[in-house]
Amino acid sequence: MKVAIVHDWLVNYGGAERVVESLLSLYPNADIYTLVYDKKKMASHFPPEQVHTSFVQKIPFATKLYTKLLSLMPKAFEQFDFSGYDVVICSSSSCAKGVITPPDVPHLAYVHTPMRYAWDQFFAYRSRSGKLTRFFMDRWMPQIRLWDYVSSQRIDRILCNSSYIQRRIQKYWNRSDAVVVYPPVDTLRLSPNGRAPEDFYVVFSRFVTYKRIDLAIQACGKTGRRLVVIGSGSEEKALKALAAQYKDSHITFTGRISDEKVKDYLQRCRALLFCAEEDFGIIPVEAQACGRPVIAFGKGGALETVVDGKTGLFFKEQTPESLIDALNRFEKLDDAHAFETAAIVSHASTFSVNRFLRQMQEQVNTLLDAFGKKTAGEATC
Repeated sequence: MKVAIVHDWLVNYGGAERVVESLLSLYPNADIYTLVYDKKKMASHFPPEQVHTSFVQKIPFATKLYTKLLSLMPKAFEQFDFSGYDVVICSSSSCAKGVITPPDVPHLAYVHTPMRYAWDQFFAYRSRSGKLTRFFMDRWMPQIRLWDYVSSQRIDRILCNSSYIQRRIQKYWNRSDAVVVYPPVDTLRLSPNGRAPEDFYVVFSRFVTYKRIDLAIQACGKTGRRLVVIGSGSEEKALKALAAQYKDSHITFTGRISDEKVKDYLQRCRALLFCAEEDFGIIPVEAQACGRPVIAFGKGGALETVVDGKTGLFFKEQTPESLIDALNRFEKLDDAHAFETAAIVSHASTFSVNRFLRQMQEQVNTLLDAFGKKTAGEATC
């Protein structure tokens, strides 16, 4: 069976790229189509001989500047030719789902989100942008929104990573047929260490504005709680300056560290602090796979990955005061042994890689059947 996998861009490895890597384990001989590809960073995950890039790849510094080239993306993805393929599977949070397939080639899209900067997050992105960027956003975004809607109508089957995104697909694309398939989390790699937790909290994230790491720093800085901040990114300087304001605080920045060191921190912490409104959020599931509870902002994908009072707690507002209140409530419950490690790990296991692969295989096979094609179980990839 000839399979094409399409992804927005392959320049850094994150949650969306884990989905593509999992799809590649199902279809190891699939061709991969993408806007731009950073061979140095991604060759170990996605073999260069299987990757096909768009004309955007030829633009100087495209792997650094690709986010500035939104106006070129619809054309870039529509120029890929999928004649002769049995099925096209897209992984999309931007324009990848806009590919055009022949009438007899089924198109399945796994949607991480309709593009945030075109729809519900438009004003937030605009307010953080410079004057020139705002000019082009105002000029191009109405056309991008129109294309995004139109291109969504030619997808044969839509899957999405949470009920939260399912509702956004309904609102912005008027598609009520999206099916939730939670993304893969490598829960088998993670486990409790069998020891009592230590008295510190963890934040693990890219340092970008919407992750709201500042809330965790302020909440722990004001109350003297120990906090370990794992990761790096564009907000690093600002976050370190914020932490420095609390002279007697116990806030540590680790920078980027290995998966094993991250695992060690997650196993030893009292709880993970998760302050973002995420589409799904893999990190909370990873913390729970290590047997640790999660204190999360009660909106977005966290409502589907954390069980309030059993595997963690929610705070209602993205303010330091709301998080401090949740920390106080959590510690009372934790001291009363309200969070059982076995129950937390059991919940995390429901988001496993094997579950994702099984559900994806079922969805692809059902779509192939509808098109009168052989299923993956009847043909080799």
